[in-house]
Amino acid sequence: MTYLDASPSPYHAAENARRLLGQHSFVELDRRAEWTDLTPRGMVIEQGAVIAWDLPETGLVEGGFRIIGAHTDSPCLRVKPRPDLLRFGWHQLGVEVYGGALLNSWLDRDLGIAGRIITDDHREVLVDVKHPVARVPQLAIHLDRGVNEQGLRLDPQQHMTPVWATGAGTRFEDWIAAQASERSASWWDLCLYDLQPAAIIGADSSLLASGRLDNLVSCWAALDALVAHAGSNGGGAASLIVLNDHEEVGSASSSGASGPLLEQVLERLVTAAGGDRDDVLRTLSTSMCVSADNAHAVHPNYAERHEPEHLVMVNAGPAIKINSNQRYATSARTAAVFEQACRSAGVPWQVFVSRNNMPCGSTIGPLTATRLGIATVDIGVPQLSMHSARELCGTEDPISLRDALRAFLAR
Repeated sequence: MTYLDASPSPYHAAENARRLLGQHSFVELDRRAEWTDLTPRGMVIEQGAVIAWDLPETGLVEGGFRIIGAHTDSPCLRVKPRPDLLRFGWHQLGVEVYGGALLNSWLDRDLGIAGRIITDDHREVLVDVKHPVARVPQLAIHLDRGVNEQGLRLDPQQHMTPVWATGAGTRFEDWIAAQASERSASWWDLCLYDLQPAAIIGADSSLLASGRLDNLVSCWAALDALVAHAGSNGGGAASLIVLNDHEEVGSASSSGASGPLLEQVLERLVTAAGGDRDDVLRTLSTSMCVSADNAHAVHPNYAERHEPEHLVMVNAGPAIKINSNQRYATSARTAAVFEQACRSAGVPWQVFVSRNNMPCGSTIGPLTATRLGIATVDIGVPQLSMHSARELCGTEDPISLRDALRAFLAR
């Protein structure tokens, strides 16, 4: 819950990962520098993405990498470069919908703003405005009498523009610079986010409600598993996590899973350890990746939307996600490996398959497998309200996922 609340943007998720890893003796490396005297525990931070590793004392090529992948971004509203709008006395913020957001979930919520700004002297500064700033007001039912019977229809350009001030002379550029205690903000990557903190809910305290469960739950579990395993790698496989950005918009970026970041870091680690190109390819062939991204729990009000023989429940363990059309990269062999990790950790596991008449989404698993040729299994914590401003999962499942990932790294 602390990690969820402290990570309202991918840049904050990456910064919090940097701090946690630094506390456990992981050394940050600069991609522009030569990697000669390689640290066994290291990390690379690339904007909103994180790669961190714990190398064995021997046998990197033979043991390969045990990789855990996740992503730091979530669907949201992002501030446009020229956001200042004045309409009928209302000051509004121009926003762009990021990813496949459930738009209705963003209505009538107190919204903060977080991300990064670039100052006039080209410094990058993180900013998190933790008090209510903006709101996307819904149209009153008196002016939309059929909304409950006919459904809510939202045009992302016309209906999702927040109000944020009524006073004269308020410029967003000046305001956000002041919030960051800077004199200027020439460019920015900023997310609006729901200010309601993560909460344990339910009469039996069995549910976790929060923004950005997809996919910060997996980021937290991956970080915890790596930190717990660090230092116990005398030989065998190297442990590595990759937390990519931009998964929700297709992963096609320098810090996304379709980009070269992971491939370049893996190659540099092998060559810094004395290997050549052939050693790199051999290492990839002996590696495996667990792609962790949340799954759809069966919705009690919409049970007909789920495959009846593969219903997954909250608080019943992580789900192994399978799709014959390769929307997930899981194979029978990789599923068996993750099942064994769950058994070793003493946690339950489930299997998720979508209906034939309802195509599933995808994630970084197939992209990683395609780009690198690494055997991959797609898994995740079951949840409801995926891509809502506020999502829901079970309180036991993040712990089960963490324990299974610890066991995977320890194999």
